[in-house]
Amino acid sequence: MFNRIFTYLRRFRRDEIGSALVEMTIITPLMISLSAGVFEFGNLFHKKLLIEAGLRDGARYAARCNPVFVATLGINCETVAKNIAVYSNAAGTGAVRVTGWDPNTVTVDRDYLITSATDGGGNMLYRSTEANVLTVRASTTFNYTGASLLSYLGLNPIVLSASHEERYVGW
Repeated sequence: MFNRIFTYLRRFRRDEIGSALVEMTIITPLMISLSAGVFEFGNLFHKKLLIEAGLRDGARYAARCNPVFVATLGINCETVAKNIAVYSNAAGTGAVRVTGWDPNTVTVDRDYLITSATDGGGNMLYRSTEANVLTVRASTTFNYTGASLLSYLGLNPIVLSASHEERYVGW
């Protein structure tokens, strides 16, 4: 009786028919998790690039907008810069660049950095007709919740922070 059992066990141990199934069962969850992670990271990176492009466009507009001149036209430079950053247009209509991104989270600081155009000896540090050079900064934070992978792993939303600076030119 025991000889028959040992014979079956020896034959079962040498048999390799089901080894591929066992290997696939072990590897499949890992490969699916890695693939989902790659897709999730790609989506996160894409949204970060869209936000940075929007901030660049908004800061560029704010750096060229003369608030005294456009106030006579009833235009607010900061509001338009925020709309350009989020919606890609001055009116603030249409689809947003990134779903869930709101103009209220964008900050446009027109006096972010004030630098003297000359050093103490009268040498020009920056080419300017003014005594000071102004830098405009557009910045934002965005809570990336992503797909189900982050919540499945029990991670909190990732906070994307971005900013862009432009030298004030005005017109």
